[in-house]
Formats: sequence, C-alpha cells, structure tokens
Amino acid sequence: MDSNCKVILFLDDSEIPLAELVAPTHFQLNTNKMVDGEHTLKIVSQDSSGLEGIEIIPFTVANGPSISVEGLQKNATVFGEVPIMINAYVNKGSETFFLQGSETPQSTPTWIWVIIMLVLIFGVFYLLNYFNPVDL
Repeated sequence: MDSNCKVILFLDDSEIPLAELVAPTHFQLNTNKMVDGEHTLKIVSQDSSGLEGIEIIPFTVANGPSISVEGLQKNATVFGEVPIMINAYVNKGSETFFLQGSETPQSTPTWIWVIIMLVLIFGVFYLLNYFNPVDL
C-alpha cells in the first residue's frame, strides 16, 4: 500500500489547481503577482484509496506600499472638516534603509503638551521666587 498522499493546492476560489504534489513536499507560494488583500489557500489531500482531507488557510497579502492614516479611524463618526494625514511607503527588504518616508509623522500627543506646560509653569514660578525672594 502506498503511504504517500497527493496534495492539490487551490488559491482563493479557483477551480484550476495551483499545484499538484506528492506529500511530503515543499512548496513556495509566490505572492508578488497577487493582489493585496484577503486570500485563501485550499489544500486537498488524497490517499491511494480516494479519501480526501481539506485544509483551508486564510492569509493576507501586503506587497504594495504600507498605508498609514492619522486623523480618521475605521467606523468613526465624524462631522465638519476632518484633517487627515496619509503616508505610504514601501519596504522591499533592500540592503539600504531609506529614512525619508519610512516612518509616519504623527502629531504630538496631548499628554506631552500637558507635561511641557507644567514644566514651563514650574520654571516661571521658580524664577519669580528666585529673583523676588519673599520672606515668610
């Protein structure tokens, strides 16, 4: 009796197999020409008697530029004018690193402004007491 199973790979809802292999095997899925977004890899195994097993693996392809949005979140309720900052950059695993565009600039968080204001207020208070000592 043959102990090797045949495996058939299907991509998304295609009825045409991506590959037909004999298990155990190695397969390299090339996503370079696939559209970014949700996909599924369906693996059908068949033994010599015709019994089948199915495994469906959902995955996401993200070959295109990464997109970062600040100012609008998914399913947000907004009104009036909404300032939105959008950045897109590509990371192709090259040997050189390009600093410009690789990080998304973000606005300064409110808590940072609060800390800066507290330090400035304390500094003014300290300087006023240092140059105008009041005997208590």
